[in-house]
Amino acid sequence: MQSQKKINFASDNAAPVCPELMSVLQSENDGPALGYGNDETTTRMEHNFQDLFGCDLRAFPVATGTAANVLGLSVMTPPYGSIYCHRLAHIDGDECGAPEFYTHGAKLVLLDGDDGKLHPAQLQSALKRSNAGNVHHVQPAVISITQANECGTIYTPDEVSAISDVAKKHDLGLHMDGARFANAIATLGCNPAEVTCNAGVDVLSFGATKNGAMSVEAVIFFDPEKGKEFEFRRKRGAHLFSKLRFLSAQLERYLEEDLWLKMASHANKMASRLETGLRGIEGCNPVYPVQANIIFTRLSETTIDDLENAGFLFYVMGPKDEGDVRLVTSWNTTEDEVDQFLQIVAKNGLSA
Repeated sequence: MQSQKKINFASDNAAPVCPELMSVLQSENDGPALGYGNDETTTRMEHNFQDLFGCDLRAFPVATGTAANVLGLSVMTPPYGSIYCHRLAHIDGDECGAPEFYTHGAKLVLLDGDDGKLHPAQLQSALKRSNAGNVHHVQPAVISITQANECGTIYTPDEVSAISDVAKKHDLGLHMDGARFANAIATLGCNPAEVTCNAGVDVLSFGATKNGAMSVEAVIFFDPEKGKEFEFRRKRGAHLFSKLRFLSAQLERYLEEDLWLKMASHANKMASRLETGLRGIEGCNPVYPVQANIIFTRLSETTIDDLENAGFLFYVMGPKDEGDVRLVTSWNTTEDEVDQFLQIVAKNGLSA
């Protein structure tokens, strides 16, 4: 019996590897190359990142977004430090204590903010109450923001700069979780440097896995000196791969011919099509502004059942009878898949 074809709106992690990156893995698999990053592919990859951001930097491939975030943060804070982040931040809710583990005890300080964003005034207020310098309290060390964030919204260059100003005022580092960085840049249409190094970001987790890669992210240090310590932390954290060229080859090809932006732009376009369709169905307005490839909305329990029975994969965020769902489009989402989804939603009329 043939199983029903599944249609993915669950996560961009569930999408397959794009053909260009699968192909480059095969091309790289030809002959020997020195291990642990001492190969020509890794050198070219880092040069590509330097060209992309227009500055001297260090770029280190790792295999997962969690590794990128927590190993990067481990360089930025002492064990008695604190990391200020949004209450919905991935480093708090989805990384199983890894930030605390790899920093040897740094504390996450969770803040609220509309649409998943940190806001300078709230940061400033929290830092005033931080008891900096008091030996009985953890010491502020890092601000971490997510781009695009967990609600699917995006920080503009001016918003990042304003947060950076707060960080500098309090002598803190600024970290950016860029698991969906490509989707953010595709929407902003700016040079990547405008919303990172030029806006005061110190360390960027540059995602690729959610946007068509097999399993690779890059940790980017805009201060190359800070990257020296990271080399040892990456090794100690078991993310220095002997055959690192296979990670580097993906990143090298990912940046060539704007492949990373083309795939992210397509995912964003499919999310926009889905948003437009949902807004045409009474009661289905997205909860947050749709600025990247993520949509949160509410559907009836009947609609959810019908979609699941039709083979659609997506996350129900809580009890099914409450109807809160998250929909994520990917580099390979098709217009037909979006339209099929919308037809089922429209058939059931009002959402819950």
